[in-house]
Amino acid sequence: MSRIKVLVLSVLFALHAVRAGAQTAATDNSAVYLYNGADRAQRLIAKAREEGSLTLYTSMAPTESGPLAQAFQQKYGVKVALWRALSENVLQRALAEARAGRRVLDVIETNGPELEALAREQLVAPFDSPYLTDLPDWAIPSHRRWFGDRATLWVTGYNTAKLKREELPRTLTGLLDPRWKERLALEATDFDWMHGVVTVMGEERGLDFFRKLSALKPQMRKGHVLLAQLVAAGELSLSPTIYSSNVASIQSKGGPIDFVAVEPLIGRPQALALTASAPHPHAALLFADFVFSPEGMKLLNDMGRIPSSRMQRTLLDTHEYFMLDPIKSIDEGQRWEKLWNELFLK
Repeated sequence: MSRIKVLVLSVLFALHAVRAGAQTAATDNSAVYLYNGADRAQRLIAKAREEGSLTLYTSMAPTESGPLAQAFQQKYGVKVALWRALSENVLQRALAEARAGRRVLDVIETNGPELEALAREQLVAPFDSPYLTDLPDWAIPSHRRWFGDRATLWVTGYNTAKLKREELPRTLTGLLDPRWKERLALEATDFDWMHGVVTVMGEERGLDFFRKLSALKPQMRKGHVLLAQLVAAGELSLSPTIYSSNVASIQSKGGPIDFVAVEPLIGRPQALALTASAPHPHAALLFADFVFSPEGMKLLNDMGRIPSSRMQRTLLDTHEYFMLDPIKSIDEGQRWEKLWNELFLK
């Protein structure tokens, strides 16, 4: 089942199964999540330590989510039970537990559209943090039920043993050169990347670009980590749909891979939310504070992720970019998925 269908069905599922319970739970924790008294910091730490632990579901790779959780544990003495899976699986598990009335989950960190699906059914609750003032507009939805903690950026990754940096095109339209025919690879589910590119280029020019790109017969691979690994292994030479963080991870181990941030640089918010029915609300909010703090944002940056804080210097400071809106990604996603499948998967 496609990711957009999973999102749509999940929202419909939640509509009938868990809305009433979520609304009640949101009221229960709102006093914790929105408290801004002068003693907020001291009170939050003390109460979180009394709770002793929290449960985190995330789609962030273990090489980054593990150290992030460990750093929080070492700082505050609050244990983190971490479960990692693909974003659609994180969403499905959270919904299944909500329907069953299981109060297990405290914090979710995953793709913005998946969290927006949960926000629409009030399964995640509004919260506040003193560090949210450091975030850009794209990281702050009006309902404040999730906040962007990092960004996923699509870049053009290449095998450094097969290609030289100066050989690569500096714009996406440069990929249409006949020399790249059957040498390109795309991630098989990246219709949201197409959505972003077309938005920047304009509909007529953008769709023409993708029709011509389809004519080059790019190889399709499912999974961004796999795609980066295949480029590093030399099985593939070049892909414009590689995540910058995956390149950084392989590079840190000496892999022969690098990337060029070909403009327009397209990004998607990855976000953090607190569940309305969190059994450890103080620990959950303290974890959110830690992630959005200068310490947490720097840790993400040092691990090759793209933190959302404007206090950290990233690719977003040096390149023109377009950040997808998770709300529009759900509302318009089926159209872009259909176009993508017709161009690249048939």
